[in-house]
Amino acid sequence: MKADDAHKVQQGSVEGDPSISVVVVEDGPYLVRGAPPLHVQTIVRNEHGQSWTYRQGQAFAVQDKTALCRCGHSRNKPYCDGTHAKVRVDLAETATFEPMLEEAEAIDGPRYRLTDNERYCAFARFCDNGERIWNEVQIPGEQHGELAAYMAHQCPAGRLLVWDRETGEPVETPLAVSLSLIEDPGIGASGPLVLRGGIRVQSASGESYEIRNRQALCRCGASSNKPFCDGSHASMKFHDGLEA
Repeated sequence: MKADDAHKVQQGSVEGDPSISVVVVEDGPYLVRGAPPLHVQTIVRNEHGQSWTYRQGQAFAVQDKTALCRCGHSRNKPYCDGTHAKVRVDLAETATFEPMLEEAEAIDGPRYRLTDNERYCAFARFCDNGERIWNEVQIPGEQHGELAAYMAHQCPAGRLLVWDRETGEPVETPLAVSLSLIEDPGIGASGPLVLRGGIRVQSASGESYEIRNRQALCRCGASSNKPFCDGSHASMKFHDGLEA
């Protein structure tokens, strides 16, 4: 089907290079349009054992129409090798096309408002630093507000957004267009395919999902919110074999 002409863009996000997009193939892989950079990114923990930042690793070649595995069973990860046609994995899309913020909860603090849509949790756990983001945003003091903003910005799925209460605008810096394959040693598992920089995701139906600055797509095949990650890789201990 033809892609829709009008694309929804989340408030605070900017649509990236329109020549770059990710198309969900029905019962198949992710088809990358354009040639965005693709790297492994490993979650690095701080001295307290909490997720804190990312370490960039191996690069993988991407050209127009590169197919990336989303069933979790390819022997040539991150690329698709056709294994999805031989295994029993339900790849049907179940995510809504409605804006993420429509189902988000809001928590007000002295400086920031936090919005949170748990349906899109990628279980990266940056939100657990300090007194945890839901508390930090409510504690008076600049250091608490800044920590809450930092944690939200590290969230790979964009589940968490902080808003300036004075302006009513999201505190969100547009990111460079990129694809990342998350590795999470803290839970001994491989994580989602992360899209940064306002990359459009097109459903197999031809309709586009809301464009967001940060998005996480399932690549273990087990999410209940496909094509988006819901953290299922953690419980199933998904391993892509890309890093020892």
